[in-house]
Amino acid sequence: MDFPAEDLNKRITEFQVAEGAEGKLLGCLGIQMSEKQGRIHGEAFTDFGLSEQLRPMLWDRVHSVAVNHGLLRLWTQEKAPFWNHCGLLQADAEALTKLPAIWRTLPPPWLTLKLKDDLDTVLSVDQEFSMFMAAEKERTQRTFQHARILKLVATLIALALLVFIMAGAFFVIKKNPHLLGR
Repeated sequence: MDFPAEDLNKRITEFQVAEGAEGKLLGCLGIQMSEKQGRIHGEAFTDFGLSEQLRPMLWDRVHSVAVNHGLLRLWTQEKAPFWNHCGLLQADAEALTKLPAIWRTLPPPWLTLKLKDDLDTVLSVDQEFSMFMAAEKERTQRTFQHARILKLVATLIALALLVFIMAGAFFVIKKNPHLLGR
């Protein structure tokens, strides 16, 4: 794959390898991690005829590593149709904005697979929801306050009406004492 030998020593944990029964290297696949995202790269096989058998095993291992590291998204520039079957799709403009800066100098096209939502985005949505709930709670409190005021006004009007009716009844009875019977 033409990687510099001195650079590979620092990147030894980046590669997943497939060995034959006698310990012979059959193929490898690299995953580079940056900014909670992973780049699948460096696919190589000693016998390309084995690639269709080895890719699913290497993919399972790379996918497990990505999930275990909490990666949000996987990227690749690999061109084999296998990657489309794994769920990696052509990156649209919105997805490309999430491409880590370290890889932006690499030429397109990019395939990408979203593994999970960005926690910051989820927290942001949760914060927005909390603010919405607080605003709704405040609006509900104002509505209840208005209802209490209306209830008080209605009670005062009812009491005034009762006093007015009682005063009217007293006035009528005082003017006509025989109205009640005797």
